[in-house]
Amino acid sequence: MNRDNRTPSHSNAVEGKNFIYNADNGDGTYTNPILYTDYSDPDVCRAGDDYYMVASSFCNTPAIPVLHSTDLVNWELISYVLEQIPEPGYEVPQHGHGVWAPAIRYHDGEFYVYYPMPDEGIFMCKAGNPRGPWSQPVCVKAAKGWIDPCPFWDEDGKAYLVNAFAKSRIGFKSILHISPMSPDGTHLLSEGQHVFDGHLRQPTIEGPKMYKRNGWYYIFAPAGSVESGWQTVLRSRSVYGPYEDRIVMIQAGTKTNGPHQGGWVETSLGEDWFIHFQDVGPAGRITHLEPMVWENDWPVIGRNETGEGFGTPVTTWTKPKTREGAACPVQSPPDSDDFSGDRPGMQWQWNANHKDTWVRMEHPGLRLFAQRRDAALCDVPNLFLQKWTAPEFSAEFGFDLSALVPGDEAGLILLGKQYSAIEFRRTEAVLEMKWITGTIGEGEVEERICDVEDPAQTLRLQIYQNHTCCFFRKNAEGDFEPVTELLLCTAGYWVGSKYGVFALHEGEGAGGSVLVRFCRVRPGIAV
Repeated sequence: MNRDNRTPSHSNAVEGKNFIYNADNGDGTYTNPILYTDYSDPDVCRAGDDYYMVASSFCNTPAIPVLHSTDLVNWELISYVLEQIPEPGYEVPQHGHGVWAPAIRYHDGEFYVYYPMPDEGIFMCKAGNPRGPWSQPVCVKAAKGWIDPCPFWDEDGKAYLVNAFAKSRIGFKSILHISPMSPDGTHLLSEGQHVFDGHLRQPTIEGPKMYKRNGWYYIFAPAGSVESGWQTVLRSRSVYGPYEDRIVMIQAGTKTNGPHQGGWVETSLGEDWFIHFQDVGPAGRITHLEPMVWENDWPVIGRNETGEGFGTPVTTWTKPKTREGAACPVQSPPDSDDFSGDRPGMQWQWNANHKDTWVRMEHPGLRLFAQRRDAALCDVPNLFLQKWTAPEFSAEFGFDLSALVPGDEAGLILLGKQYSAIEFRRTEAVLEMKWITGTIGEGEVEERICDVEDPAQTLRLQIYQNHTCCFFRKNAEGDFEPVTELLLCTAGYWVGSKYGVFALHEGEGAGGSVLVRFCRVRPGIAV
């Protein structure tokens, strides 16, 4: 696939900030992607001069990240809609399952997030403040295979829900469906009806987002495929159609493959923009911002130079206009963490539903308590993980292993379909370091590296732009030396690879703990 590996030269220019990538060029322009992070299936809404975005989270918790911006370029991670996934079975990882593409809308002074779980149904949470707390989820539609829901409230007060279907669960796809919904958004009033069949012209159409403008009902929806598809827009004078369709953005000769799946937002100053993702393999589905214009009541997304009704993705572009004096701080979701606060940074997620007793802040330091291991490393819930935030970076973790007891293992993991980890294992006799590799669903192997004398250890994970990686260990002289060969990074199931730490215990008796002293993430190749 085509991959744009450009990192803006200013990506680490904000002194004192705990992020390494930022798309704001500081001269009134930005460079895509606006977030080099796996915020897949993004949707966006506006409330006043503020913008809010949500994304998929699958089986990781907390779930459904909520981000805030005042200029659509600089984004802050402010909350999660769900602390836990309140459905049976998610106390262990369910790779590729869980929370899929959500939608966010601001309606009558409240924020609504609708999200699908392809095996359970469509759910809704709401909040007066997007920073939370969010309400407990309401099941809007119990169903298998209903995905990608988006609510729509018409001027007459009537409400509707548009959705797509997952063939893996229901036996068909490429169909969009609209159902009437109660005005309070809590339940459907009937089974609704199919409104568009994309099999002939828009295969794999999904991810619909519904809007209204100038008397036209619009459904923005991606089609084709994640890696090589395009953005389609449907329009009709009636909610239930018939809908005519048009492709409004394609990759063409750009490096932004599969440019689709996202949301349209109109600024308070009247500009139109579209946020979408690009699949870049192991790093996941990163976020782009495109200008948008209207021609004959059809949108054109991206660079509007073809004269054929569709645009192409932009690389560097003028930022959205903001009101004079508006605060638009340069910011991005965090990656480094010195664990000095009352809780870990918001970037961290667990591999499944979690328990508060798994971790304790020690000011500074994060103490992970070893949990019983009864599965392959990829399938334990208490992996403490974060997403990539740049195409090339290093992540260093400091460990204090002195509280490990025999049977404990703790270390650093890079998790994808294929995964690799460096772990320290305490036996009755020694503290040893091992290298673990595995494939989800296929088992894992381990290789002993050496015995370790000093309980204070620092590991480094280096990610390279060609999607390879290597693990390093700081030696007694203070230099980093590789402890693995060069490895190929792989994506997970519908997600990018994540990295983080863990503490586990095998055998009888209680486990000990490990103190993670810091996580330092730096751009580029560490020296």
